[in-house]
Amino acid sequence: MAGKRRAVAVEEFSAAEIGALAHLYRGEVYRSTVWRTRLDTTTNWAVVTLGVALSITFSSPDASPLPLLLVGILIMLFLALETRRYRYFNVWRARARWLERNFYVPMLRDGDLHTETDWQTTLADDYSRPRYHVSYMTAMARRVRSNYLWILLIQTLAYAGKLVVHPVPAVDWQMFLARADIGPVPGIVVIGLGGIYIASWVGLAVWVSLRDARRIRERGGSPSMG
Repeated sequence: MAGKRRAVAVEEFSAAEIGALAHLYRGEVYRSTVWRTRLDTTTNWAVVTLGVALSITFSSPDASPLPLLLVGILIMLFLALETRRYRYFNVWRARARWLERNFYVPMLRDGDLHTETDWQTTLADDYSRPRYHVSYMTAMARRVRSNYLWILLIQTLAYAGKLVVHPVPAVDWQMFLARADIGPVPGIVVIGLGGIYIASWVGLAVWVSLRDARRIRERGGSPSMG
C-alpha cells in the first residue's frame, strides 16, 4: 500500500491538469498585480499628503511647522492600511512564485515536474487552509524599509529645516528649541519625541532586514512558501 501511494505521489500531471495549473498561475499573477497596485496607491497618498504639508509649512516664513507634525498621523494611517494590504499581496505573490520555482522552472530546465519533492501538496495545503505568510509586524517593517522610511526621513528633515531657517535663521540651540514649542509642551520634549519617533522606524527597518537575511541563510537556498 505504501508503494502504491508513493507511485501516485510521483505520477506526472496530465495535459488537462497542466492546463489547469497554467490558468491557476495566471490567476495568482493577476491577483498579486492588483494588490501590488493597491500598495502603490497608499504610498502615493502618503507622498501627496506630505507634499501638501510641506507646501503649507514653507508657504511663508511665518507659517507654523505644526502641519509637518500632524501629517505624521496620516502617514501612520496609510502605513497601517498598506501593511494590511501587503499581507494579502504576499499570499498571492508567494503562490505565484511557488508555481514558478516548482512548476515552470523544472518543466523548462529538466522537462520533469519533480512531483517527488511533494511541492504540490504544499500548494494544496495553502489553498485548503489559507493563512497569512507574514506577521503584521513583519509586514509593517518591510513597508517601512521599502518606502516609508524615506518618507519619514523627509518629514523629519523638513521639520528640522523649518525650525532652523524660519522666520529667520536660528543662531543658537535655544532659539531652535523655542521654535519647537507646542503650546505648553516645551521644545526639548518635542524634539526628544521626534528623535524617538524616527529612531523607532529606522530600528524597525534594520530589524526586518537582519531577520530576512537570517531566514535566507537558515533555509540554505531551499524554497519556502511565503
